Amino acid sequence: MTKIKSSEITPEHIYLSRRKFMVGIGSLAASAAVLAACGAPAGSTAPNTVTPTARSGASSEPTATTAPNTPPSEATSESAAQAGGPLTDELGDELTPFEVVTNYNNFYEFTTDKEGVAALAQNFKSDPWTVEVGGLVNKPKTYDLDALRTQFAQEERIYRLRCVEGWSMVIPWLGFSLSEILKEVEPTSKAQYVRFETLYNPEQMPGQNSGWYNWPYAEGLRLDEAMNELATVATGLYGQHLLPQNGAPFRLVIPWKYGFKSIKSIVKIELTDQMPQSLWMTAAPHEYGFYANVNPEVPHPRWSQATERRIGEFGRRETLKFNGYGEQVAHLYEGMDLSAWY
Repeated sequence: MTKIKSSEITPEHIYLSRRKFMVGIGSLAASAAVLAACGAPAGSTAPNTVTPTARSGASSEPTATTAPNTPPSEATSESAAQAGGPLTDELGDELTPFEVVTNYNNFYEFTTDKEGVAALAQNFKSDPWTVEVGGLVNKPKTYDLDALRTQFAQEERIYRLRCVEGWSMVIPWLGFSLSEILKEVEPTSKAQYVRFETLYNPEQMPGQNSGWYNWPYAEGLRLDEAMNELATVATGLYGQHLLPQNGAPFRLVIPWKYGFKSIKSIVKIELTDQMPQSLWMTAAPHEYGFYANVNPEVPHPRWSQATERRIGEFGRRETLKFNGYGEQVAHLYEGMDLSAWY
C-alpha cells in the first residue's frame, strides 16, 4: 500500500471530481483488551484491524486554514493528478463535501442551530492548547498541540458519521488511534473506563451559558473500546487542521457509535474504574445511555433508527448495525443484550 503524506492528501474538490481510489486494508498491531469477557467470535477478523479506508502518512503538517470555511484549493498528491472519479469509503459511499462537513455541525457549546455553529465558532482560540491525561495510569502526561500533531504519525481515515438524530456523513479525517496515547500513559490494572472532557469557556463558547445542560461536556468509553484501533483521535479533516466548528484542535471519532460519543475540543482524559456519566446520560437518562452503538434494530424512544438521511442525498437509506463496522467491533459486545437502547 502506497504511503501518502498528510501534506499530500487530495483536496476536497478533487476528491469529489476524480477517480475512486482503491486503497488496501491497513493493519496495525493488536492492542490488548482489558475485559476478558470480550473475546472475538469464531470466524471474525482480527479485533483491531483498521477500516479499509485508513491510509498511513508521515507526521507532516496538514494545511493550516485562516478563513473558517475555505476548502483546500490545490492538489499536491501524485494520486490526484491521475484520478478519474470520486473517492469513496470502503462501502462505495462518496465523501460528504467539505462545505457541508464544515457548515452543518452539532456543537451545543456554541448553539443548537446546526447551520449557525460555524459563524459563532470562527474566532474560537484553539492554540495554544493542552490535553491532560491522567487518573489510573502509571505515567500521566500533558500533551501540547504540537505533540498531538507531530509526535503521533497521522493517518487519513475515511469514516462514516451517524448522528442519533438520523442523518449521516462520510468524512476523511486526519489523526491516529486513541490507543497510542493510552499505551504511553500505561493504564493500571484498576482502569476499566476512559472519561473525556471538553473545554469549559462560556466566553468563547456561548452555548455553555445555557442552564439546560451540565457543562462541561463529558463522555466515556470502556477501556477495551478505547483501545480498539478504530477509535480515533482526530486533529484534522480533508487534509487540513480541524476547524473550530468540527471540534478543533483535538476530538474523538468513534465510527461505530452515534455521533454524540465523538466528543470535541477535548482538554482532559481520565482513566477510571467507574463508568463515566456523560452529559447526555445526565440530561436525558431515559433516552441516552452509556454505549450508544449504532443499532437499527433499537429505536430511540422518540424515533426509529432503522433508516438514515445521508446529507446531500434524496430519500433515506438503511442504517447498518455498528454503522457497518461490525467486523472490527462486534466482538466487544459478545454476550451483551443489544436490544436495550443503551
